[in-house]
Amino acid sequence: MAPLTEHVPVLLHAVLEGLDPKPGGRFIDCTLGGAGHTMALLDRTGPDGRVLALDADAVAIERARARLQIRFAGDRVVLAHNNFAALAEVARRHGLVDVDGVLMDLGLSSDQLASDRGFGFQSAGLDMRFNTTQGETAADLVNTLHADELADLIFQYGEEPASRRIARAIVEARPIRTAEQLARVVAEATGRRGRLHPATLTFQALRIAVNDELGSLIKALPQALALLRPGGRLAVIAFHSLEDRIVKEFLRRESRSVTPQPDSPPDSTTREATLRLITLKPVVPGADEIVLNARARSAKLRIAEKL
Repeated sequence: MAPLTEHVPVLLHAVLEGLDPKPGGRFIDCTLGGAGHTMALLDRTGPDGRVLALDADAVAIERARARLQIRFAGDRVVLAHNNFAALAEVARRHGLVDVDGVLMDLGLSSDQLASDRGFGFQSAGLDMRFNTTQGETAADLVNTLHADELADLIFQYGEEPASRRIARAIVEARPIRTAEQLARVVAEATGRRGRLHPATLTFQALRIAVNDELGSLIKALPQALALLRPGGRLAVIAFHSLEDRIVKEFLRRESRSVTPQPDSPPDSTTREATLRLITLKPVVPGADEIVLNARARSAKLRIAEKL
């Protein structure tokens, strides 16, 4: 295992202010990553609070275990190697229901970007799976999909306007075995220059597809809501418009009561709001945080409280 990178949790102050952890509190961190948020929750809930932390990445679990064992002993923290799509099952198994807060940080960790699995543009691999024992790799998709299928994937999950041109270039360059090679092919196809690497949206699209990230998020949000006690809070940090849109629509829907009207469909039913929005607009990092952690620049934090 490579040396641990320095981990900087995104929007940490805002997360702690929004979740308001107190001694004895019980929390779930759905995306353990580098364990920065988990450690902060453990600090605030000491001496007897508990945190359940999940991650689909087995390497992240082991790296975090090394970080956490330095500071915390006993059963205050439970690490579970699982995708948060299975959140309710994992929480019940470990006795963490009716919790005070649930956190989802949907970004990549520094350790993942520094790995050889293809998340970074200089990587010698092209895997991109969080759980390397399941599913197709990014290399599988890049080297087997028809150009039209690949273009649709890049456009749908990356919102990349040059998806057709990129897909044709990828097909012509096959076989593509490394992230470095893929990034070069995409950059040459777009000819872009600017702050963002020209392959950013293509890499995002492949990673989302490989890990079914949007599908997992859609499954996890109602489970998180069900696990909260009344007054408990849900906090989600999104990093691109696709996942932020899912979070925004879920919170908006659950924060509204519905009363059927005379012209409503026959199967319409009354539904009471289950959440109260704490953040009417997303919290974003300030300039100081972005200077310290450039990857935080696209983060958006939304928080809601269970009624």
